[in-house]
Amino acid sequence: MKLYFRKEGAGEPLVILHGLYGSSANWMGIARKLGGHFTVWSPDLRNHGLSPHHPDHTYKSMKDDLSEFFEEHHLASASLLGHSMGGKVAMWFAADYPEKVNNLIVADIAPKNYFLLEDESQFHLHRNILMALQEPGLSAVSDRRELEERLSERIDRKEVIQFLVTNSRYNRETRRMEWKINVEALSDNLEEIVEGVNPGWFDDRKPVTAYPVTFIRGLDSTYIQDKDIPAIKNIYPEAEVVDIPKAGHWLHAEQPELFLAAVLNALKSGK
Repeated sequence: MKLYFRKEGAGEPLVILHGLYGSSANWMGIARKLGGHFTVWSPDLRNHGLSPHHPDHTYKSMKDDLSEFFEEHHLASASLLGHSMGGKVAMWFAADYPEKVNNLIVADIAPKNYFLLEDESQFHLHRNILMALQEPGLSAVSDRRELEERLSERIDRKEVIQFLVTNSRYNRETRRMEWKINVEALSDNLEEIVEGVNPGWFDDRKPVTAYPVTFIRGLDSTYIQDKDIPAIKNIYPEAEVVDIPKAGHWLHAEQPELFLAAVLNALKSGK
């Protein structure tokens, strides 16, 4: 699949992979700052942003898309920075193509099955979000303010609503708002998104030591907890774990300067 992308800066290549409901547009600020040191490639993953839609939304399909992206743009190797779902795509790609990865940086996601009972609330959170995005009444909404108001009836977190609305656009022909993300495909593949690239998947791949690995977590987030670190070290024994204070899951937006410093330090120390 031919992915839409943005490109910034000059230097050694760095590929940024956004998370669920995200896009390259959400990373423009970080990409521009990193562009002072690297050539930054920021693709929209399938079913997101301006990339094509497809009913298949598995980690394997996204990994294959990334492989095609490397070939299309003649990237012999690059550093990878992946956030959330994009972090799991980066982990899979790096495991399959270690020769193409200079550094792996994973932002606020662990190689973990988030569908397990103790984390089931995350599955339900995303299921409720996707159900809200498919609410029949939204098809009649004609502006962002009304879209936010309608979503607030189903979602009680203002920052989540504002983030979701960045995935909308105005269709001049229908004079209605529409989603840029493929809501149906994401809903159909939600279990895969939540549980994929877990410790069992790494059984015949660990230990992974072919490239430097850094995990960056927001201390206010629950995606990487202290109890997850031994499992991370079991797969990536040389991995570094960097904490960003006063940041949740969207740590790159909540603490951009601290996040940027952590990324640059990881890329510098990983050389």
